[in-house]
Amino acid sequence: MKKILCLVLALAMVFSLVACGSDSTTTDDTAAAGDTASESTAEGAEVLKIGGVGPLTGAAAQYGNAVKNGAEIAVEEINALGGLQIELNFQDDEGDSEKSINAYNNLKDWGMQLLFGPVTTNPAIAVASEAQNDGYFMLTGTASSESVIETGDKIFRLCFADPEQGVAIADYIAENMADATIGVLYDSSDAYSSGIREAFETEAAAKGLNVVDTEAFTADNKSDFTTQLQLFQSNGVDLLVCPFYYSEISLVMTQADKMGYDLTFFGADGMDGILTVPDFDATLAEGAYLMTPFSASSADEATQSFTAKYQEKYGETPSQFAADGYDCIYAIYQAAVDGGFTSDMTYDQVAELMVSQFTSMTVTGLTGEMTWLESGAVSKLPQAYVITDGVYAAA
Repeated sequence: MKKILCLVLALAMVFSLVACGSDSTTTDDTAAAGDTASESTAEGAEVLKIGGVGPLTGAAAQYGNAVKNGAEIAVEEINALGGLQIELNFQDDEGDSEKSINAYNNLKDWGMQLLFGPVTTNPAIAVASEAQNDGYFMLTGTASSESVIETGDKIFRLCFADPEQGVAIADYIAENMADATIGVLYDSSDAYSSGIREAFETEAAAKGLNVVDTEAFTADNKSDFTTQLQLFQSNGVDLLVCPFYYSEISLVMTQADKMGYDLTFFGADGMDGILTVPDFDATLAEGAYLMTPFSASSADEATQSFTAKYQEKYGETPSQFAADGYDCIYAIYQAAVDGGFTSDMTYDQVAELMVSQFTSMTVTGLTGEMTWLESGAVSKLPQAYVITDGVYAAA
């Protein structure tokens, strides 16, 4: 139901001063039993306690912080409306599965009623099993592996799946770059990267694309890509598919440039953020393609409002990860309001409410129009963008 999100977006501008004056989130990554999020802004209102998990420190911190930041803006807007209030307690898992489970347990002790996250794939797979067994509803905005939602009927995601991205990349290339000589570079230690790679290569074969070389790296060896680039160059690769995250893609682009190797890059949604990597020459990303459901340069009013608030609050342009975090909170809010949530509901009652609402509602967010299947999968499509003059342009 679009009416709630539309109302919130319209009223958020009016209440922005109120929102700036109160912070109803906490990001204490060591919260234990008895810790509480800051008080809600509407006295006597129903309060929904959301636990969040993601990397706020460590190698994947840029993704976790973007998701948290986007979610915080949504919480501020919603709480400024004066109805249902949200308390968000966001825990740091450093992108580590064991630490993610520890964070999840801390949030249970805190009294969360549902789980938002984890942000990255392997921790999300680990925590999903715990949440399903315990009876909590879990919504991840960014962990796109099919293995996450296959855990059970209470596990949902807001991002599109890895296979969908791989297929979409292959289809786009078949329609627009059919003569390309293609190489694939992927992280074989990461379920996200491996899943996209597998789906891409299957679809590429079906479409008759000229994939001449596939090379891998792992989490233990992701700083020097010279050997792989030399192999791609010797095989005549002029289009490199890179289904992994932007921090590593920036290194690949930099090292290719130092070699004098001119080629086109095509990434998945993990490439979103490439233009803001510290100390990276963003001009090297000109002409690169990526799949993402969000572009901060889009002209629609909702995107521009969110982007302006994000830039003012955090001093940078929001990525798709931030938009996913924002949309997750609004989707939960819409489900809670439409489903008649009350503060005294137990977490298993909240889970039942959320599953019922998610499988019957439509949400129009920054990342598109979304509906959900009973499997927990979202129905929305990845979109191709090309980096042109330092912004994402629809391809």
